Amino acid sequence: MKMIDINQALPQLSNLIERAFAGEEILIIKNQQTIKITCVNPGHQRPPLFGSDKDQIIIADDFDAPLDEFKEYQ
Repeated sequence: MKMIDINQALPQLSNLIERAFAGEEILIIKNQQTIKITCVNPGHQRPPLFGSDKDQIIIADDFDAPLDEFKEYQ
């Protein structure tokens, strides 16, 4: 965790944001108040696109058929 004064942070803000994307927590201090910069989804580029697993997952035709092991409970 890096703690830095606002006046020192402003010239290197782009660098600090890149470090946050890499997983580091950055604390910026101004007037005795602290702001934390951190990556919400570290290591993730973006959420998966809808349909990106098309033809990757196969569901059997009898997926919802009753199971023999549970016949006594039906």
